[in-house]
Amino acid sequence: MNFISKLYYRIILSHPAATISLLVLILLFFSYNAKDFKLDASADTLILENDKDLKLLREITERYNIKEFLVITFTPTEDLFTKKSIKRLKELREKLLQLERVDSVITILDVPLLKTSGVKLSEITSKKLLTLDDPETDLLVAKKEILSSPIYKNLILSPDGKTTGIQVNLKMDQRYDELQKKRNALLDKKKTGKITKVEEAELRACQIEYERTYALLTKNRHQDITEIREIIALFKNQGKLYLGGVPMIADDTIVFVKNDLMVFGFGVFIFIVATLTLVFREIRWVVLPLLNCFFSVIIMIGILGFLGWKVTVLSSNFISLMLILTLSMNIHLSVRYKQLLKEMPLSSQIDVVFLTARRMVWPCLYTALTTILAFSSLVLSGIKPVIDFGWMMTIGLTVTFLTSFLLFPSILMLLKKSGIKDQTEKDLEVTRYLALVARNHGGKVIFAAIILAIISALGVSKLKVENGFINYFRSKTEIYQGMKLIDEKLGGTFPLEVILKFDLPKTVKPEPDEDNFPEDDFGWDEEEKDPNDYWFTPYKIDQIKEVHDYLDSLPEIGKVRSIASIVRTMEEINGGEEFSGLELSVINKKIPDDIRREVLDPYVSAKDNEARISMRILDSLEGLRRGELIKRIQKDLKDKFGLTDDKAQVAGMLVLYNNMLKSLFRSQILTLGIVLLGIAVMLLILFRSMSLAVIGIIPNLLAVGIVLGIMGLFNIPLDMMTITIAAITMGIAIDNSIHYIYRFREEFSKNKNYLETIDLCHRNIGRAIVNTSITIIFGFSILVLSNFIPTIYFGVLTGLAMLIAMLAILTLLPRLILISKPF
Repeated sequence: MNFISKLYYRIILSHPAATISLLVLILLFFSYNAKDFKLDASADTLILENDKDLKLLREITERYNIKEFLVITFTPTEDLFTKKSIKRLKELREKLLQLERVDSVITILDVPLLKTSGVKLSEITSKKLLTLDDPETDLLVAKKEILSSPIYKNLILSPDGKTTGIQVNLKMDQRYDELQKKRNALLDKKKTGKITKVEEAELRACQIEYERTYALLTKNRHQDITEIREIIALFKNQGKLYLGGVPMIADDTIVFVKNDLMVFGFGVFIFIVATLTLVFREIRWVVLPLLNCFFSVIIMIGILGFLGWKVTVLSSNFISLMLILTLSMNIHLSVRYKQLLKEMPLSSQIDVVFLTARRMVWPCLYTALTTILAFSSLVLSGIKPVIDFGWMMTIGLTVTFLTSFLLFPSILMLLKKSGIKDQTEKDLEVTRYLALVARNHGGKVIFAAIILAIISALGVSKLKVENGFINYFRSKTEIYQGMKLIDEKLGGTFPLEVILKFDLPKTVKPEPDEDNFPEDDFGWDEEEKDPNDYWFTPYKIDQIKEVHDYLDSLPEIGKVRSIASIVRTMEEINGGEEFSGLELSVINKKIPDDIRREVLDPYVSAKDNEARISMRILDSLEGLRRGELIKRIQKDLKDKFGLTDDKAQVAGMLVLYNNMLKSLFRSQILTLGIVLLGIAVMLLILFRSMSLAVIGIIPNLLAVGIVLGIMGLFNIPLDMMTITIAAITMGIAIDNSIHYIYRFREEFSKNKNYLETIDLCHRNIGRAIVNTSITIIFGFSILVLSNFIPTIYFGVLTGLAMLIAMLAILTLLPRLILISKPF
């Protein structure tokens, strides 16, 4: 260590200008690579790549040709079923169809009106079916039919008939789909160890092209949504219009995160400047920490761009955390330098700077290592974006440590020694009061800690793991209002699928029903041997109807769609009687192609002998528990309908998100004990005392418990953002514990008096802890102004964690040292 110290003295401190020049060159290099810094809020970033439910969903999406779509809600100022409103709706549809990447637009204008047309079932292929596009259509009769239609009610028309939904289907990027399939197939081979060297090279090339194509797709989707919003704006005077849909949620999330990174990054910067100015009241102690923050954050962004790592919703707060940890380390260095300067007024600048670095290197190194260990729990999650977040913080903390001990002392070496200024009485009063509490009210401190621990345990027991996208946005935002309206009037927001599988069909021609469907009327061809003709049997349709009705009865479910909807519509036309096997087969054979494409093909795959029931979840429903809903549906399909797991499968992004949350929750809870043990071992190595290792963890564990307890008591769910709070809180809180104990041991070795050491530590390191905490708390308080609720939670919970940690470290920690007397 002496050898390293000498090198540090001779190379870094003796040549500060050269050191700074080298750091500037590094900064310029990574600044250039920062242009490749990207955000990604796609569904793929929120799922487990090896999830079997992901494979199932991909198969369903391909089999039923499920396209990405957006939903526009339109509530005209006049009655919807008037010629003027219909004209406006036509104009809106035509403008949407002109967009390059819009595949089709489905509105109430396009609905085939079977009853209004007055057709019989036998005439369905020969007689024209009216729509609202036809001038001869009776609007009131059409309204009545759509409102009662099993297919379209509560889907494209609200129950009150005042709001209509417009489904904008987006064109699929075939090249992207091909690359995704190829990439997934090669990744599966790699996981099983069956990939060849040629295929590995193919995978690398495929991955590069896939990323490029995906970036273009994301850009195009953003442009599509922007153009659709511009069209919507043209009709704002005609009524209320909102945009919704999963692609919009992903795109708006990226926009919100980018806005927070830029706007609130600047706001946090201003708050930090103001707080540092109030705390230190000297320009150098404002500029120095800010320069280090600037260097470390820009270098880290450049590293991410250079490595091609994307920042997701889960890791979007890494810049804020980098600011916290860099600022904390630099404030400790600043305070230590000022204290040594006061103790050594006649020493040279290089001696004071060198001693500052030498005294602070070990506590700063261990704070960095223990924080890295805390974030390592994220690496064990099994979710790539979360793993990346863990590695980001590991690299980020390394960058922070290096810049703090290279840039900070080098700049100090180019400056003259600062004047010695005492802190104001107000600053001293805070630490003096906390020292008195620790010394004279130890029993109350321990009692308060126990009570808080008990209350926290109660709160932790009420924690729930939940993921509601609508709750990510303020109620005043367009995205929230649109999702809320779709939930309340147009059948729900988030899709969920149930796949029913049947036994292999017996291709036996059913007997004709002479009374209802004479065989001759439909030209049954003896030569036609297509098994699809025999798939539609009363048994299958009845089972689909039963499951459909069960799902429709659940309060959490909005619109349910399946083949049961079209069958019931046909039965109504047929006088309300249920169809026989022959009738079902004939209907399947003779149904018009345009109706088949819309209401039959998306819900039946005779080739695979299965049926699809699609539903939408009411995401805004108060008290909705998505994980419990999925479990209940799976259980009821088995218990009430006798459908085993291979006969009924629940799928969809909701299932994948739920799987991701469960995996993340397990990894965080199960590894929390390992992280605590690891931190204890590191503290044991640093302080060579078991009692100090335990004492050092208790305030941090209390801070974690209180934050999680508050989340439980105030019904704040552990979602994909807040579930990382335990690791973040532990990572932040442990730093100040190490600094305090390290300084306590140093001061105690001089006076051998515990009470005097408490006073000394509160006057020096205590001041640094308070300064750090106040700066961070005020800096992140600005995040409450965000429109993105997870950002608000992050700001509030981070600030709260710092406040709790500060109070615990300056009261509970010294009290525990007094009780155990470890030195």
